[in-house]
Amino acid sequence: MTAVWITGASSGIGEACAYRYAAEGAKLILTSSSAPRLECVAEKCRTLGAAEAVVLPYDMSCPDGIDQLVDKAWESAGGIDIVMLNAGISQRTNIEDTSMEMVRKIMEINYFAPIAIAKALLPKMVAGGGGRMAVTTSIAGRFGFPLRCGYSSSKFALYGFFETLQAEYHAAGIHVTIVCPGRVRTNISRYALGKGGVAHGKMDPGQEGGMSAEKAARIITRAIDKGKREVLVGRKELLMVYIKRFFPGLCARLARKIKPM
Repeated sequence: MTAVWITGASSGIGEACAYRYAAEGAKLILTSSSAPRLECVAEKCRTLGAAEAVVLPYDMSCPDGIDQLVDKAWESAGGIDIVMLNAGISQRTNIEDTSMEMVRKIMEINYFAPIAIAKALLPKMVAGGGGRMAVTTSIAGRFGFPLRCGYSSSKFALYGFFETLQAEYHAAGIHVTIVCPGRVRTNISRYALGKGGVAHGKMDPGQEGGMSAEKAARIITRAIDKGKREVLVGRKELLMVYIKRFFPGLCARLARKIKPM
């Protein structure tokens, strides 16, 4: 029986992936900062066929309790086969309006928390013969994107860490899938940090017209199950990833014209 731990499981991609694994009879550990919403997701997982659905609420902006969180997650399922490091926060401010406090908060949630979880899980997974890690980055982690200076920085950083993890621990049975979404129809824009750190509070048109979280979850879970190194998730916006690779100058010009909201 597969044990799956998902962070950012109370909505969007994390919630949709939880339902996919629940239907397969997995043991689930669900984490986000919203305990009431997690309970609702856990209950639905149980009705879909999850062997277990354990709720472990946690605020990823608090680094001091990460090791204890990992121990609880591991013990609650008797080990973890798959971890999906999906929790994250975005922003909608230009560089001048982005305080260093906001940058640090974004980095704490999007970068430091997932790498701290990965570091704490590694020795446990290696000792158990291996495991799978998936981390949610973004196409904004492949090229600079307007109004996302802190967000893009955090997603670029995830690539560096988890590509290194792929290289160092593949022989130890640790398989890493880097999930790179474009525009997926989730609440990420509603909770994004605006000027003064206040929530943006609305769905961006680009987000509204994006791929459904359910379709994204199908693509992501299949990629994890197949052991893919990276999976791009989205629609025509994914072309920018290839433009950046082969025509970086053109990518820079196009990025200046992107509607960021």
